[in-house]
Amino acid sequence: MSAPPIRRVWRLALGGLVLLLLYGCSKPPTERYAPQFSDTSPHPEALYLFGVHPLHNPQRLFEVFGPLTRYLSEQIPGVRFRLEASRNYAAFDEKLNAGRLHFALPNPYQTINAEDRGYRIFAKMGDDENFRGILLVRKDSGIERLEQLRGQAVSYPAPTALAATMLPQYYLQSHGIQVQSELENRYVGSQESSIMNVYHGQVAAGATWPPPWRALSRERPELAEALEVRWQTESLPNNGLVVLPEVPEWVVARVRDLLLGLHESEEGRAILERMELSRFEAADSETYRPVRQFIERFAREVRPLNE
Repeated sequence: MSAPPIRRVWRLALGGLVLLLLYGCSKPPTERYAPQFSDTSPHPEALYLFGVHPLHNPQRLFEVFGPLTRYLSEQIPGVRFRLEASRNYAAFDEKLNAGRLHFALPNPYQTINAEDRGYRIFAKMGDDENFRGILLVRKDSGIERLEQLRGQAVSYPAPTALAATMLPQYYLQSHGIQVQSELENRYVGSQESSIMNVYHGQVAAGATWPPPWRALSRERPELAEALEVRWQTESLPNNGLVVLPEVPEWVVARVRDLLLGLHESEEGRAILERMELSRFEAADSETYRPVRQFIERFAREVRPLNE
């Protein structure tokens, strides 16, 4: 005698559920992001995340770098890039360390850390003379000598900001200021915040680096009227470009060629102008040897760094 129809339906449903569970359990876990594919068009596109370290707050980051990722998407058929902003340096570092970003534009310290975790360096920002720290003070502060900063508060974007934090702190230490014991170090989250802390008189000096200072003071002339660059540091190689090894080499090569050729077209120069940059350059691991040497000195002479 055959089972009642309702019981037969339940058996079939239960069997299907078991098969689905077995299939789901058999899929191996992945540690890195794989390219995502968009099926909103007749021809699916590979979607790559392009992360930029917090040079600016997220809104401004999209204004500055959004045109770049759109340009890359337009120039490479079958590939789309999505700009990934991070709320702070710690959030960006977490994504980079976990391999969640296919392409990334980290600062030089983050660049060598990314390389140590499997990323490959394939290009960099040019204009190395701009990759230096600057210390701003109010013009009416009366601060003219470094020793006047002893016992005072100084603002920085983040502990791992190389140009805007580590280079200024090394400069202060090498000029007789004990950074850890003689200053109140305030890490305020972004370049803009560090500048504004000086403007509002919340700190005696604020550290940043030339491109964001030029851009912000141009947009807000009152900042240029009230603040001045009192000290500047030596320079290092500029921000790097890194890529996960899983990304196809033809995609990496096309991205590299497009970036290195931006300064040769009117459209490309307009994109670069938003970044306060004249060009991108080819780079590899050897390019960042001076950065590794600086990091060793900094950790030995100023403060330890948490990897």
